[in-house]
Amino acid sequence: MQRKASAVWQGDLKSGKGSISTDSGTLKNTQYSFGTRFENAVGTNPEELLAAAHAGCFTMALSAQLGGAGITATKLETTCTITLEKVGEGFSITKSHLDLVANIPGADKAKFDAAVKAAETGCPVSKLYKAEISVNARLIS
Repeated sequence: MQRKASAVWQGDLKSGKGSISTDSGTLKNTQYSFGTRFENAVGTNPEELLAAAHAGCFTMALSAQLGGAGITATKLETTCTITLEKVGEGFSITKSHLDLVANIPGADKAKFDAAVKAAETGCPVSKLYKAEISVNARLIS
């Protein structure tokens, strides 16, 4: 399986502008720039897209792990925070933190914790990162 996305950039780093598109069409010429990446301007940025990918991947992986343990969640809600820091002469993504709220009535806490850990390390996006990955999981039962 392969998935594709593309980026176009015009101009210099600070005043230039770019767009990102995905083959699915979900993103189509979606604007990004120095301002959207470093100054909170309107538009997206690579780190935000990585956060969305990690949150989505982890949540699906957790659903699979829970299913393997005979548990079905009413709702899994994950927020991912990517940390981009200046390291040496450049920038590096140093952390990906996942905040999970899981609504699973009657869930066994030990099985839940094991499923969270397995999803944290087993999700394909987690495997891609060389950064520190952490999870704060809250079970509502």
